[in-house]
Amino acid sequence: MRRRRGELCDLVADKGYHSRDVLKGLDDGPWKTRIAEPRPSKGYSRWHGDDEARAAVYGNRTRLRSGVGKGAMRKRGEIVERSFAHVLERGGMRRTWLRSRENVHKRYLIHVAGYNLGVLMRALFGAGTPREAANVRFAFLVIIPAADMIAVVFLAASDAETAALIVAVTCEAD
Repeated sequence: MRRRRGELCDLVADKGYHSRDVLKGLDDGPWKTRIAEPRPSKGYSRWHGDDEARAAVYGNRTRLRSGVGKGAMRKRGEIVERSFAHVLERGGMRRTWLRSRENVHKRYLIHVAGYNLGVLMRALFGAGTPREAANVRFAFLVIIPAADMIAVVFLAASDAETAALIVAVTCEAD
């Protein structure tokens, strides 16, 4: 679905992105914000004459409580949060015993890449796990090395359809 010039877009986020400055900045643009609102520390908000921030926060609150806002937050939870939870739970990434933040980051990237590969394989072949892939009738894996790149071609066929996945990786010089 394409957005026409001047048409509003929805922005859905969790409460970590909610601030008066962010909402004021997005209020004049093409974004209709639906950002979850954290509870104020004293139970109420003081505006101190900042009418722009008050209008932006109240507008966001109204959009968030609407049916469209509730549906958008539900969809965000289904799509975004579920995938993060799956990556963290399946690979034991909630608690890790690696020494440096850099090593944790590398391991997290590998887990996310594996999750994304499963999603891609499920979309292309209908099989995202090795057990599901056992139902595929035949598959070919071809690796093509070149001077400055490597290409991996995966071709699979089942009773219903045939699909191909081609990945090319290049090496950039520093």
